[in-house]
Amino acid sequence: MQIDLDGKSALVTGSTQGIGAAIAAGLARAGARVSVNGRTKDSVDAAIQRLRGAAPDAELVAAPGDITTDDGLEQVLAALPRTDILINNLGIFGAMPAMDIPDAEWRRYFEVNVLAAVRTTRAYLPGMKERGWGRIQNIASDSAVVIPAEMIHYGMSKTALLSVSRGFAKEAAGTGVTVNSVIAGPTHTGGVEDFVYELVDRGLAWDEAQREFMRLHRPQSLIQRLIEPEEIANMVVYLSSPLASATTGGAVRVDGGYVDSILP
Repeated sequence: MQIDLDGKSALVTGSTQGIGAAIAAGLARAGARVSVNGRTKDSVDAAIQRLRGAAPDAELVAAPGDITTDDGLEQVLAALPRTDILINNLGIFGAMPAMDIPDAEWRRYFEVNVLAAVRTTRAYLPGMKERGWGRIQNIASDSAVVIPAEMIHYGMSKTALLSVSRGFAKEAAGTGVTVNSVIAGPTHTGGVEDFVYELVDRGLAWDEAQREFMRLHRPQSLIQRLIEPEEIANMVVYLSSPLASATTGGAVRVDGGYVDSILP
């Protein structure tokens, strides 16, 4: 299967590290012109330098701006007035006992993990519909379906993102634009390493800590390991391509078999 995104432009929000950076690299290797987004110019410039190592021939564009704010979104739109592919990857997570989560944290998780994706979709979807082609993907999580007791505010936000994806897919019906969510399972990123050590003994070496985390907190995983960011990126690149023209309104799993259900 040959995926060719030559001539397509893409924006990956929150793409200076982790899953977002892996997605940006994957899209770039497939030939897309990729805009890298982060809150500051310095973080974006540094990320682009790292990405050039992974994709030396890539066409990478800086699109800094905090898309959770009006000013930040306008900054991104000024750098990238239109795009063919929008990957809403920006997100936050963290463990907190259910009864200790204050109202401000509930609002913050909704603002960052849900509303930011809604706002970028509103900004770019009309142009995609006019041109008769586009791809929008919202990076969700197994936590949308299997709500984790240690971070239900995060699970809530990712469940909402599944609804947002399905709803905007209906808005784009018949236009040549597809909208999907990608249910990422427990993934090995720097942020997740910190999260793992919030839940297991910090004195353990990483490989042992990872195994202990999966045993205690994610025993449903069928691959019994953390997923690598590139494995998430592979699915995102496929869904971004013309080959995925019949996949829309879906919640596509790259979860290592973690969600114990045949749907989604």
